[in-house]
Amino acid sequence: MFKGILIEKDEAGYRAAVKDIDEAQLPEGDVTVRVECSSLNYKDGLAITGKGPVVRKFPMVPGIDIAGTVEASANPDYKVGDRVVLNGWGVGETHWGGLAQKARLKGDWLVPLPAAFSAQQAVAIGTAGYTAMLCVMALERHGVKPGDGEIVVTGAAGGVGSVAIAVLSKLGHTVVAVSGRPEEADYLKQLGAAEVLERGAFSAPGKPLGKERWAGAVDVVGSHTLANICATTRYRGVVTACGLAGGMDFPSSVAPFILRGVTLVGVDSVMCPRPERLLAWERLARDLDVAKLAMITHEVSLAEAIPTAALLMDGKVRGRVVVDVNR
Repeated sequence: MFKGILIEKDEAGYRAAVKDIDEAQLPEGDVTVRVECSSLNYKDGLAITGKGPVVRKFPMVPGIDIAGTVEASANPDYKVGDRVVLNGWGVGETHWGGLAQKARLKGDWLVPLPAAFSAQQAVAIGTAGYTAMLCVMALERHGVKPGDGEIVVTGAAGGVGSVAIAVLSKLGHTVVAVSGRPEEADYLKQLGAAEVLERGAFSAPGKPLGKERWAGAVDVVGSHTLANICATTRYRGVVTACGLAGGMDFPSSVAPFILRGVTLVGVDSVMCPRPERLLAWERLARDLDVAKLAMITHEVSLAEAIPTAALLMDGKVRGRVVVDVNR
């Protein structure tokens, strides 16, 4: 038996609670991991609170991030004792995830835990930080370099935004943070933001084209915010889109793309191919200041993860939440 958060849905309703789970209930997989830490992401908040149709089968253990040690393996790439990390692949949605003391997974989903990070640091980075790194890599792939101009990061006080600011500033970019939480301005500047703008300036319907400002962007919001970012991106600038915190719609026009040659790059972290994942984690080990990671993160217990998920959905959580599944 081991402890985990179990989400159930039946005639009694939708609920999440810490339960004792029998190892025989674990789903199929060729690697069993003794989980040390997981985390809370926006998607986990949706799953635990039931505010979004994230969970596809019940019962479900949420948690899209996992860091731990291989306990049993039938996969030739992993042996007992290996330290591993997992992000995405539908874990916590269609396959039991990391908010439990054990997980059984497909070895192909795992990545060796970089020596530069502890398990706690790996999930502090988690899907959010790994997604941020994919955005940075996409900007670079499309030619954006330090010195080209300002990079705007929306949802800046959240997990993706916090890591994106820390990485981009370390690489030498001038970063402008956009947040709906003005009280977090000092935090965002400590991470490396040169300026902090109020979210309201971006969240209302805007013009097809505005004054050119951004050389690049990392957007986690979508909707009018993404449209306004595109409309104010400089000639041949690059916008990466990886979230929908403000909505799935995109009320834009073709003007930024055909008149200014703006590139809009979609960034998916869930099904991202393994080689790119490995590169993203290598880059994080090199380009993320671990001291800043401590600023971004706070830790909760397994039981505390459930009320914290509600706070996350209300926009009251800064940075990253690490869940110690063993307390």
